[in-house]
Amino acid sequence: MSAAVEGCLFCGIVAGDVPGDIVHSTERTVAFRDVNAQAPTHVLVVPKDHYATAAELAAGDPAASAELVTTAHAVATAEGYDSYRLVLNTGADAGQTVFHTHLHLLAGRSMSWPPG
Repeated sequence: MSAAVEGCLFCGIVAGDVPGDIVHSTERTVAFRDVNAQAPTHVLVVPKDHYATAAELAAGDPAASAELVTTAHAVATAEGYDSYRLVLNTGADAGQTVFHTHLHLLAGRSMSWPPG
């Protein structure tokens, strides 16, 4: 499902209709700062095309799925981090609240385990 979805916050950011602090962009992805940061660096990496969950993205566009991680690494490196956490919440029971696939990049502080 590649078309933008009406009312999707992240589709709006990708399209430029909703403001976002965009820090990196590729052919398939956009990375922007999370407005509810949980670490000094908290960036969301989203596919430009709309896929509701990570599983849907992996099935529909495996190259974009891989590019989420590549983009996150590029952002972390550009911000001076070689240690960082990547989180994908898939489904409501896992904590996903915006149903447009998004990878959380968290860096800049020590992370504990288990995460939650």
